[in-house]
Amino acid sequence: LFNKIIRDIKKIIKKSNFILGDEVKKFENNFAKFTKTKYCVGCANGSDALYLAIKSLNLKSSDEIIIPDMTYVATASAVVNNRCKLRIADVNLENASIKQDEVIRKINKNTKAIIIVNLWGFTASYKKLKKICKQKNIFLIEDAAQSIGSYNSDGINSGNIGDIACFSFFPGKNLGAYGDGGAVVTNKKYIYEKILKLRTHGAKKKFKHNLVGVNSRLHSMQAVVLNHKLTRINLINNKKRNIANFYYQNLKNKKIKLFKIPENSCFHQFVILVKGRKKFLSYLKKNKIPYGFHYPYTIHKTKAFKSYCVDKNFTNSLIIANQSVSIPIDPLLNKKQIKFVVKK
Repeated sequence: LFNKIIRDIKKIIKKSNFILGDEVKKFENNFAKFTKTKYCVGCANGSDALYLAIKSLNLKSSDEIIIPDMTYVATASAVVNNRCKLRIADVNLENASIKQDEVIRKINKNTKAIIIVNLWGFTASYKKLKKICKQKNIFLIEDAAQSIGSYNSDGINSGNIGDIACFSFFPGKNLGAYGDGGAVVTNKKYIYEKILKLRTHGAKKKFKHNLVGVNSRLHSMQAVVLNHKLTRINLINNKKRNIANFYYQNLKNKKIKLFKIPENSCFHQFVILVKGRKKFLSYLKKNKIPYGFHYPYTIHKTKAFKSYCVDKNFTNSLIIANQSVSIPIDPLLNKKQIKFVVKK
């Protein structure tokens, strides 16, 4: 696969076809097919995908957008950078998805959008929330940065949960580029047409600037990488599902709490909860077991967003921030390595 990628990157260089070339359009078509959506717009990164999604909705500074407290800062940044009011809801402790009943209680006349986040690759069912959004003309945006190829319990694939879905192709993702990359998918043509303009300074055709936009284009070289890697994404996801399944069957330590995440997740990360985290991390280091945090903060406690937050009670997100540790789930791990992690 690597040799094919290098071969096709060389072709791009020879043609000097670096910006929004044929490979970008090819990837957009392939990715729309994969996510079972009608339209896809490639952009510079996942953060821009969120920004562009909100920007396309014509919201005012008095409009509110509700997001989960446990998410990457990009979710919150996209709201604030669009000059909308940030509202936050707690998450469920069993899978870190946004608490839908709490979201519904916080909906008011100023609520214009809700962002659901498929943390660690898990995609929840949002039947109830979708129904209310439809009744109240509220846009439902899916932050699918970590959930490519996952499905929820209703059989709906990530990318089709809301009105718009935003993906990241950061190198560490299940579908990762050789640098930054992102995409927005939707089934609504008017949103697609608007984001096409917004990503190129508001112009679908050169010099026809109908909107005030930004410069956020998916690089042709990254599209080459993604087109090749997309052919193997199901293989990667299934390898990670197998590792997750092994963990669920064999991790029996009572001091470790496992989240209830079904195998229709793509398991971007495998996260556990431990109360004595500092001691636990020291033990992992001693045994040379890699680990990470996703995430060691909540949005409402983050310095950058404190002044934007009107909500205060976030019991579950604080527990996850203080106790969570991501353990190895790389698809290249072999059985011996996984057994070593479980044993330790």
